[in-house]
Amino acid sequence: MSNLLSVKDLHVTFRTPDRTVHAVNGVSFDVKRGETLGILGESGSGKSVTLRSILKLHPEHRTKWSGSITLEGDEILTMTGRDLANLRGNRVSMIFQEPATAFDPVFTIGQQISETVRRHTGKSHADSMKRAKELLELVRIPSPATRLNAYPHEMSGGMRQRAMIALALSCNPSLLLADEPTTALDATVQIQVLLLIRELQRELDLGVIFVTHDIGVAVEVSDRVGVMYAGKLVELASVEQMVDTPKHPYSRGLLASTVHDGMRGQRLEAIPGAPPDLAEVPAACSFAPRCKFVEPKCLASPPPLNSVGDSHLVRCVVAA
Repeated sequence: MSNLLSVKDLHVTFRTPDRTVHAVNGVSFDVKRGETLGILGESGSGKSVTLRSILKLHPEHRTKWSGSITLEGDEILTMTGRDLANLRGNRVSMIFQEPATAFDPVFTIGQQISETVRRHTGKSHADSMKRAKELLELVRIPSPATRLNAYPHEMSGGMRQRAMIALALSCNPSLLLADEPTTALDATVQIQVLLLIRELQRELDLGVIFVTHDIGVAVEVSDRVGVMYAGKLVELASVEQMVDTPKHPYSRGLLASTVHDGMRGQRLEAIPGAPPDLAEVPAACSFAPRCKFVEPKCLASPPPLNSVGDSHLVRCVVAA
């Protein structure tokens, strides 16, 4: 199966008057149609920056991209103007973390979905509103005809997130980007939204990239999981490999610090220290200062991403 999306050696830097932040440092991965890739990592690891770079959502006047991002053979990083506008919301869509701020508060849900449909398909107002109603039905929103006329603040957090998913799917994208879409939801609603995304992905044969800091969420929705640290992928593997045989010390630390059944009375493990300042790219392994397995060779040079099994990659000279 050919790749839907290919990201090769992506670097993203942000320039400010005081310093330059190297947010993403050589990330590479592929996504096939019908596949969900979860990207996991703590805050500041570069996962959301990587995701938003696929749509070039960062301010161009202070952002520098290098490398390659191709969607079905079309290079995204060289797109500008109309080409970029035609890509966003059409071929690639995004579910944002907080729909309360992503939706415009002065327009109804129906108006905002139908506007997207009209922009990319040229349908009439009546046909685009019909499509909006079909989408609300698709994402299991009750009384969809009534909800079309609701403003974002008149809906619960779970309903707003479902409406955001409907908006993202409005023009039949081939790639769906999800930026921690369940973080602001309570546990029950979170599970419902996760199951909905997974069901729609399979039904519509979408390629999905799901960014999260919760390893339980990543396991629930993903076929493969990539772990990011300090702007780099440090491990990339199937869900089964990541859960059963994690290789990178950081991946092991994330799994060990996750609460699960049967842990009552046990002390959670914690990863000591803090992530590096990305204004200065580490000259060696970026995780070495926090790693209990560190050896002298870890401090010699940045480790490459090596294969340690069938489609299992790890950036660690000790694990490899």
